[in-house]
Amino acid sequence: MRDKALETLLTQRGAVTRIATGLGISTAAVSQWRRIPPERVEEVARIMDVPPETLFQPDPKPAGAPRMANRIPIRRRRRTKIIATLGPASADPQVIERLFRGGADIFRLNFSHGSHEDHAARIVTIREIERRTGRPIGILADVQGPKLRVGKFAGGRVQLQSGQPFRLDLSPVPGDVRRVQLPHPEIIHAARIGTTLLLDDGKLRLGVTRQRDDHLETEVLVGGPLSDRKGVNVPDVALPIPALTEKDRADLAFALDQGVEFIGLSFVQRPEDVAEAKAIADGRAWIMVKMEKPQAVEQMDAILDLADAVMVARGDLGVECPPEEVPLIQKRIIRGARTRGIPVVVATQMLESMISAPTPTRAEASDVATAVFDGADAVMLSAETAAGSYPFEAVNIMDRIVARTEQDPGWRAITDNNRPEPRHRASDAIATAARQVATTIEAEAIAAFTSTGSTVLRVARERPSAPIIGMTASERTARRLALVWGVHPVQSKEPASMTDMVAKGVRAAAAEGFATSGDEVVVVAGVPFGTPGTTNALRVAVVE
Repeated sequence: MRDKALETLLTQRGAVTRIATGLGISTAAVSQWRRIPPERVEEVARIMDVPPETLFQPDPKPAGAPRMANRIPIRRRRRTKIIATLGPASADPQVIERLFRGGADIFRLNFSHGSHEDHAARIVTIREIERRTGRPIGILADVQGPKLRVGKFAGGRVQLQSGQPFRLDLSPVPGDVRRVQLPHPEIIHAARIGTTLLLDDGKLRLGVTRQRDDHLETEVLVGGPLSDRKGVNVPDVALPIPALTEKDRADLAFALDQGVEFIGLSFVQRPEDVAEAKAIADGRAWIMVKMEKPQAVEQMDAILDLADAVMVARGDLGVECPPEEVPLIQKRIIRGARTRGIPVVVATQMLESMISAPTPTRAEASDVATAVFDGADAVMLSAETAAGSYPFEAVNIMDRIVARTEQDPGWRAITDNNRPEPRHRASDAIATAARQVATTIEAEAIAAFTSTGSTVLRVARERPSAPIIGMTASERTARRLALVWGVHPVQSKEPASMTDMVAKGVRAAAAEGFATSGDEVVVVAGVPFGTPGTTNALRVAVVE
């Protein structure tokens, strides 16, 4: 039986169609509602032009039950998170808020494009949305990294033929069909006879036939058109260049001053690149390593040991590695991150066709579902939301694909079978016990208290069937937890005692819509409170 608020709303002519169209879901789905899902209330109110408070009716509670928060809680109906990249198509504050309400958990700022003023304005918008909704939102600042490019051509472009010779040199003179500038002496010095150079995202392929101090003689192995400033990839060689350019250092300083939660580190080749970035960040942001170089894959274990989070950046990875290797590398990186308990993101071309089309291809839908089955913490949209014609639709359909995949019984079976072995630490034993207890008693939620995020990360590593309420006194930590699988972050005061901890966990479970009177909640924390790295206490409480 529908509640009165929804019944009244749907008596309006065309209401079902308007709501379904505005939310990007089917009319059948709307017709099956018994009440408006709490996370949809604000959006439905906007579509139907009615005050949100007229649509939200919390479940009645008996006397003495924990009080619900005055705000309307926003709760995702999935565990895998969504990252949306902001750009020209999503610069408007109303669009950004719609993306958040439609399912985006983290917003990515791409520092390959846009000015510091552009990014600052978007950060202000995100923080304002966060303030109005009461939900922590993470921000990922993705720095550009070293971009290797050829110079310019006298005519703007040339056509290279397979088998012809072609020279790459240091001269700034505009190029022609015989030569072009390669303003990167590091490549010229590191290359050897037989080294492969890929141009324009791998569309053209050159083989080095002769190496000199100031130029390379090559043979065109795969020809095609080549125009000004196209990119160069060198998959065979670890280049002696740092992961952070001068531009990156300036962008990094700006992003850290703005208080972003994550730094995306591009074109990492070696563990030292990660160590340098972490030293600069000095704990102010998590370093998310982008795995997009074969050299990084070769040193994956050492790199992941240092990283706070990792991204499977399949764009450049797909250029420098054979296509048949990329899916296997993706699975290896996810397994490595899962074992270490650090968040892992799958990115690039997930819904690429939605840059210009309102619906994805079936292959793209399967790609998103595969990342969910593999155990990724998050999936990411790039140009789909930054420059595409359908940014909201892209977030909405990704939200639906993820949620539907997680409803499949096979997903839970695979997730349980792929669970890494517990590490031999007391804190990990408590996290494992929390999952087992929650499963046995069918708890509605696991409330995990944390100061730095470590306790919540340990619980999330277990991939429990119960949702995780990540409770922290730190605003920064709450925002970081927005990236972590299965976690609903809540900012709360530090508990004063075990009794206070249990009471706060129960209140949060009720206030955020996870539990009602009589439901059980598992509560996990580290004692003494506020001490990073200690997870040693577990309690079971009943919502009264």
